[in-house]
Amino acid sequence: MWYTYIIYSYIIDHYYIGYSEDIDKRLAHHLSGTSRFTSRANDWKIVYSEQFATKTEAIKREREIKRMKSRKYIESLIATGGRPD
Repeated sequence: MWYTYIIYSYIIDHYYIGYSEDIDKRLAHHLSGTSRFTSRANDWKIVYSEQFATKTEAIKREREIKRMKSRKYIESLIATGGRPD
């Protein structure tokens, strides 16, 4: 299974959107400080995820969320646990 996920840092008050086959391992990577953008903070938490059968689907959904360029949209996803109307 593949996942599209959103993590959040309270320190920098920012969301990060990504995809991975193993989100726990990917979160550990973000927390280790080796990921370029997420090295700016060390308190990332998974706040949202969606599961997909293929990597292609997960990437497509990641790009869809990023294309929205909207914090309001991201927070709506998190609050409703899915795609907002």
